[in-house]
Amino acid sequence: MVTIATWNVNSIKARFQTVHDWLARAAPDIALLQEVKCEAAAFPAEPLEDLGYNVVVAGQKAYNGVAILSKRPLAVVTDVLPGDPEDSHARYLEADIGTLRVACLYLPNGNPPGNGQWSDKFRYKLTWMDRLRQRAADLLAEDHTVIWGGDFNVIPEPEDCHDPAVWEGDALYRPETRRAFRSLLNLGLTEAYRALHHDRGAYTFWDYQGGAWQMDRGIRIDHFLLSPQAADRLVECRIDRAPRGEPKASDHTPVLVTIEGD
Repeated sequence: MVTIATWNVNSIKARFQTVHDWLARAAPDIALLQEVKCEAAAFPAEPLEDLGYNVVVAGQKAYNGVAILSKRPLAVVTDVLPGDPEDSHARYLEADIGTLRVACLYLPNGNPPGNGQWSDKFRYKLTWMDRLRQRAADLLAEDHTVIWGGDFNVIPEPEDCHDPAVWEGDALYRPETRRAFRSLLNLGLTEAYRALHHDRGAYTFWDYQGGAWQMDRGIRIDHFLLSPQAADRLVECRIDRAPRGEPKASDHTPVLVTIEGD
């Protein structure tokens, strides 16, 4: 069995002890971290290496940034999402780990989306999703066993938020965003959590404002997408809500997927 976690940590330096302690306790074989908010050289890798992880980082000063931690050897395939050589945001990291191709992503937020005409931020989000779809199509054509995990900044369906009316018009829930997400699934990918669960209230993010955590007003925007080969091996996908309730928590909480094999 291989267990993979994804977690938007909202600054590895600000949350380091929480992240370290959770990794020590949960001990996933692979961990995908988003919004680490530091350059690779500044990432606190050594204490995580002491937990048995190999660490690779695609970093950026103060913003974005993704990392893959693996207890098995890993080989980086790319630290950028192909398709736009001018895109300097650190949002994508892809590596081979054993028989798996694992990709960690931090999809653009896209807000504000604009009124009547798309904003530059929303256009960037949708263009980024188009590039992700092309990357997925290319990897599927090459018959890889692929797992994409991360903060997708997409609320796929009404049951994935506490009150759909609140999110109408938001870039995370706009019809264009949800359509682009479905286009990924239509390639033949499986959304791991929904393949196994059909519950409401399965949230992965709660805003810091307005008592969202205390009143459980959350949204589900952190996902795992599996290629057919990976989906055939799917055993479990679950959300660990506990870290969101800790002091100085990230506004996201970890999601874990387990697949058969090594």
